[in-house]
Amino acid sequence: MKLILFDIDGTLVDTGGAGSRALDIVFMEYFSIKNAFRDINMSGKTDTQIIKEGLTAHNLPLDNRYIADIVVLYLKTLSREINNDRKRTMPGVREALSALTNDNGSYYLGLLTGNIEQGARIKLSPFDLNKYFPFGAFGSDDEDRNKLLPYATKRFSLIYNKEIDFTNCIIVGDTPRDIDCAKPYGAYCIAVATGYYSTSRLRDAGADVVMEDLSDTEEFIKSLKRLFE
Repeated sequence: MKLILFDIDGTLVDTGGAGSRALDIVFMEYFSIKNAFRDINMSGKTDTQIIKEGLTAHNLPLDNRYIADIVVLYLKTLSREINNDRKRTMPGVREALSALTNDNGSYYLGLLTGNIEQGARIKLSPFDLNKYFPFGAFGSDDEDRNKLLPYATKRFSLIYNKEIDFTNCIIVGDTPRDIDCAKPYGAYCIAVATGYYSTSRLRDAGADVVMEDLSDTEEFIKSLKRLFE
C-alpha cells in the first residue's frame, strides 16, 4: 500500500498562466498595481506565500484583512481565467493516473500542492482530474509547504480507516520544493522536468527518481516499484 501525492502546476497541468494572471488582475483591481507578480517566481510556493511576497514587493502591509480579501477575489478571477486556450494536461498524466487507479489497490492517490484547496479544484476541473484525488494537502492548510505531508496522511487515514507511514509516501512534482517537502519525513520524490527546472537541477536537489515527463507510463510504474525494492 503506497500513497502517491501529486503536485498540480507544472506536474499535472499547465493552466496557461491562469494563476499568475488572476493574481495580477486582483492586485490591479485592489491596489491599482499593474503586473504586480511579474518578477516573482511562484514555482513550488504556497498561494499564501506568493500573496505575501507580492504585498512585500510593493511595500504593502501583510494585513490579514488584505490577504483574506485577495484570496476571495483570486478564486473568483481564477474561475474565469482557467477557461483559456493554452491550458493543457502535462504529457502522460491521464495514462499514469489511469494505470495507478487500476493497479489492484496497490496505490492510493492524493494531492500535495501549494494551491489553496478551492483553487486546486478549480485548476483541475476543466480537465476532469478531480475524480482521481478524493483528498490532499493544500496551501490553505499551512503556508509552509514542508509541513503539508502530515495533513495528507491524516486525511488518508480518516477516509480509508488505514494508517500509512511517511516512508510509504511518494510525492510527484516538478520543483526542488516538492523534493524538500518529502525529505524531512523519509518520503520519496519522483521529479518531472515539465516545469521550470531541468532534470540535472532536480537530480542535484535530491530527487529519488527524475523523469523528463510521465509519457512513459510503464517506466513510471517501474520507477515507483523500484523505490521499495
